[in-house]
Amino acid sequence: MTPTFSWDDKIAILHLGDDENRFSPEFLDAINGQLDEIQQAGAQGLVTTGGGKFYTNGLDLDWLGAHADQTQAYVGRVQALLARVLTLPMPTAAAVTGHAFGAGAMLAMAHDVRVMRADRGFFCFPEVDIRIPFTDGMAALIQAKLTPRAAVASMTTGRRFGGQEAAEFGIVDATAAEADVTAAATDLLRPLGGKDAGTLGAIKKTMFREPARALTDV
Repeated sequence: MTPTFSWDDKIAILHLGDDENRFSPEFLDAINGQLDEIQQAGAQGLVTTGGGKFYTNGLDLDWLGAHADQTQAYVGRVQALLARVLTLPMPTAAAVTGHAFGAGAMLAMAHDVRVMRADRGFFCFPEVDIRIPFTDGMAALIQAKLTPRAAVASMTTGRRFGGQEAAEFGIVDATAAEADVTAAATDLLRPLGGKDAGTLGAIKKTMFREPARALTDV
């Protein structure tokens, strides 16, 4: 399923899909195209959400296995998306409706705030267990958003955090029932409508200059 978006007043709701929503090249093309449209329309907020069991499982490992010669370019594209969301000139919220693993969890991290389903689904950086070290950019992104305690607990262990535990560590900002995750994420952004995009974008680029640079300097 290709990512699609709809509107809740002036907040764009970007639906990543109903499957594992892995970052295939086609998915990356589609989501960047949707973000272009959302920005051009003057959205006053962005919520990303998923359907079914997954928010997103991140890297398309099957595609990577078949195109190993393109690994560097592919990771560069993924990191460019993370940097784009990190510095997007509007308030952003990830509605983590199901599993968020690896680069999918990093996409959630790139948003300003995160709301996670309370009863099911895991938030996990499995890199230590799948023997894929974090790139400088990925580590910088996560560490820009988490306390040292939460970064060590999530990055060095491969631990699977349920919603309540993720909230306790500050990995997510709130939890909600399954049917309410996207609405709760949207509600966090409603009071922020009307911020000047140029000013907000400049603030985010200053705040996150180092992780954005590390993500795009590949």
